[in-house]
Amino acid sequence: MPKRDSALATLGSNIRRCREGLDYSQEMLAEKAGLDQTYISGIECGKRNPGIKNVARIAKALEITTSELCKGVEA
Repeated sequence: MPKRDSALATLGSNIRRCREGLDYSQEMLAEKAGLDQTYISGIECGKRNPGIKNVARIAKALEITTSELCKGVEA
């Protein structure tokens, strides 16, 4: 089993923390961002590598900036 990428894991954790802080389900976040719930799940688990446009869509849905959402994400 491949090791999880730390940058993807950090981004996923940031998304989950912000989502739960707003009391959003993954489905609710996905709807607000115009994405699929399974895609959001994959990102939160650190299994998906979203493009910057999707990261920006998620940040907007969470009512924060893209830079805030990416805090601590290092290559």
